Amino acid sequence: MLTINGRGVRLCDGVTRRDALKIGALGLGGLSLPDLLRAEQRAGIKGSHKAVIMIYMPGAPPHQDMYDLKMEAPSGIRGPFQPIDTAVPGIQICEHMPMLAKVMDKCIPLRSVHGSPNGFHDSFICYTGHNWAKQPGGLVVPRRPAGAGDWPSMGAVVSRLQGSANVGVPPFIGLSPNTGYPPYGSTGYPGFLGISHGAFRPSDRHVPTNRLGVPLPGGRANMKLNGVTLDRFGNRKQLLTSLDAFRRSHSGDSSLAGLDDLNRQALDILTSSRLADALDLSKEDPAVRERYGKGSP
Repeated sequence: MLTINGRGVRLCDGVTRRDALKIGALGLGGLSLPDLLRAEQRAGIKGSHKAVIMIYMPGAPPHQDMYDLKMEAPSGIRGPFQPIDTAVPGIQICEHMPMLAKVMDKCIPLRSVHGSPNGFHDSFICYTGHNWAKQPGGLVVPRRPAGAGDWPSMGAVVSRLQGSANVGVPPFIGLSPNTGYPPYGSTGYPGFLGISHGAFRPSDRHVPTNRLGVPLPGGRANMKLNGVTLDRFGNRKQLLTSLDAFRRSHSGDSSLAGLDDLNRQALDILTSSRLADALDLSKEDPAVRERYGKGSP
């Protein structure tokens, strides 16, 4: 049986949320997760290979100014803005988001957001679903660096369970920068799943820019072979494999685990243009770029 752990919150009818989940599972005939997967296989149901884009804004406006204006609350609690109707009857959002209101039937606002009980802003719980101070290895001090045995981010979990849908495209790509504050940390940290499931981060450190700092075309050339023939590239791949094997045989460093997968991902990226093309903003409609703002992905 697939078990969902959580705090036993009792509902108004006396049934806890955990009990409700158990009742729902029994309603499926007590099917276990493997049973459900086998049933899908027999029915010919295949994965949709949809991509998920997570946009996390540590400095975004508060919830009561966007999706839950709490108009019935005292003036010191509710936001200063007025609500507007949306495409979904009964759901209102902030007056400054009229375009989002038109497509609310394609959105799901979550109003059960809560902060960290540690007394500091803890974005880690939004990346992983777990509290920063309660790692698998036990309690940690709030400001210590993330470790290899810590909780993995959601993207790393998807990478481990689903893998990549296309050769040459990593299953988990992270475009946000790392922060210096550990509870925010990295949105792409793999934790105990290993470095091979960390977010692939296209580096823009050496991208040529104009005098205004806007990236110029060709900034992602490091993801292409750039004149290197496939035969020569194959020789480099063979040399890299030999060097890695030698290094492992003469080192007990556990950080080397997962390098094979990392090398495979890197080689797939170099021999396929899928990722480089997907991140090439010069191919995007200029009107779309203007709408989102000029910048690097």
